[in-house]
Amino acid sequence: MPNMSLTKVPAEEQEPLVRNQNFLEVTMSYTPDQAVEEARRCLSCKNKPCVAGCPVNVRIPEFIAKVAVGDFKAAYEIISDTNALPCVSGRVCPQENQCEERCVRGIKGEAVAIGRLERFVADWYLKHGNALPEKPQPNGVKVAVVGSGPAGLTCASDLAKRGYAVTVFEAFHTAGGVLVYGIPEFRLPKAIVQSEVDKLKALGVDLRLDVVVGRTITIDELIENGYEAVFIGSGAGLPMFMGIEGENLAGVYSANEYLTRVNLMKAYRNDHDTPLRHSRAVAVVGGGNVAMDAARCAKRMGAEKVYLLYRRDEEEMPARREEVNHAKEEEIDFRLLTNPVRILGNEKGQACQIECMRMRLQAPDESGRRSPKAVPGSNFFLNVDTVIMALGTSPNPLIRSTTPGLETNRKGCLVVDEDTMRTTREGVYAGGDAVTGAATVILAMGAGKKAAQAMDEYLRGKRA
Repeated sequence: MPNMSLTKVPAEEQEPLVRNQNFLEVTMSYTPDQAVEEARRCLSCKNKPCVAGCPVNVRIPEFIAKVAVGDFKAAYEIISDTNALPCVSGRVCPQENQCEERCVRGIKGEAVAIGRLERFVADWYLKHGNALPEKPQPNGVKVAVVGSGPAGLTCASDLAKRGYAVTVFEAFHTAGGVLVYGIPEFRLPKAIVQSEVDKLKALGVDLRLDVVVGRTITIDELIENGYEAVFIGSGAGLPMFMGIEGENLAGVYSANEYLTRVNLMKAYRNDHDTPLRHSRAVAVVGGGNVAMDAARCAKRMGAEKVYLLYRRDEEEMPARREEVNHAKEEEIDFRLLTNPVRILGNEKGQACQIECMRMRLQAPDESGRRSPKAVPGSNFFLNVDTVIMALGTSPNPLIRSTTPGLETNRKGCLVVDEDTMRTTREGVYAGGDAVTGAATVILAMGAGKKAAQAMDEYLRGKRA
C-alpha cells in the first residue's frame, strides 16, 4: 500500500545543546523500517521530474522502488551507476532545491525525502556490503585529474570505469578536497569520504598527494609526460576579505583557514597539536553554508558566544534552511542587517572588538535582489577575540598563470564550453568551483561527470 502521508518520515537528531559540544553527526540515518515507510510515499511518476532536477541523473524512482520492497542492495547499485559519491551527496546535497523541489508530492505536502533515502541506502551498503569494485580492463590511455574534490573524484571514477589509466594530483596530504577540509565532521564524517576514495583506488586510480599543479608540475608538463587529456578540478580556495581596517590582526581568519585547521588538521581533537585560538567570543561574517559551518565549529571549539553577522535579512540568506535552523538551535546569535566596518585590536595586536553598522534593505533591483544600505549613526561594537570571514572564495590563480592559452573570466574562473566542459586548450577540461566559483558539491559532481563523458569521446576520436 502507498504511504499517502503529507509529511516526510522524520530523521532523528542529536539534541541541540548536546551536539553543539561534540563533532558527532547531527542527523541520524533512517532505520530500514523508516526507509521503507518513506519510500512508499513515492508515486513512481512516469515523467520522473525528480531525475531532471538531479545534476548527476540518479534514477530516483527506480532506486526508491527497490527501497520500498526492502531490496537495499539493488537500490545501491542503481544509485552508484550514475553517482560516484552517494554517501557524500546523501548528506550534503541541497535536494530541497533540486530533485525534491520537483517532486509531485511537494505540491500538496512535503516532497519525498530523496536525500535521506539516498543516504540510508549508501550507509546500509557501507555497513552490510561495501565490496570494492573490480578494476576494469585497461585501455592503455593516460589521463590526469587535478584536484581530488567532488568534481575530480567523480571525473576520475567515470574515466577509470572506462578503462583509462587515471592519475589524480592533490595539493594536500589527504584526498577529498573540500569534502575533508571544508565540511565539518558533524555534517560529513571523514571516514565516509575515505571509503569513497578507497573505491576509487580499487578502480586503479593513482592518487599522488602533496603535488601542487602549477608549481610542482605544470599542465604542459603533464601533457609532455604522456597524459593525453587533463581535467582541472582544483576548486576555489582563494578566500575573499572585506578590505576593512584590522583584518591583519591576530585572531582574524578566513573561513577556509579556520575550517581547514578544524576539519583537516583536527584541531578539535586532543591528540592533534594544531594551533587554533580557543576563543571566548567569535564573530562570523557571512550568510552562506560556509558561514554556518564556521559558526557551528566555533561553538563546538568552546566559544561562549558566537555571532553570525549578515548584512541582509534571513530571507536573503543563501545558506540551506536546514543549516540555518541547526545553527539557531545550537545557540548561534544571528545579527541580521548588520555589516562590519572595522576590527579593533589590543596592545598585543590581537582582535578584541568589531565595529558594525545597521543596514536597511532597498527596493529590489532588476535581478530581484534587495541591496543593503547603511543606516547613518547606527554604529555599535561587539567584544570578540576571533573574527572569521566567510565571504566566498575564488579560484587560485596558480594554474591559469602557468598555463598559456587557458582563458578565464573577470572573476578568475576557467572558461569552458558548458556542454563538454572543454577549456580553451585542446585536451584540457575543467569543472566544479574552478569554473563556477564556490558552488555546491553536487553541481561539481555533475560537471566532473559531464567532463568525463566528453573526454572519453575526445580520446576515442583521436584514435578513430
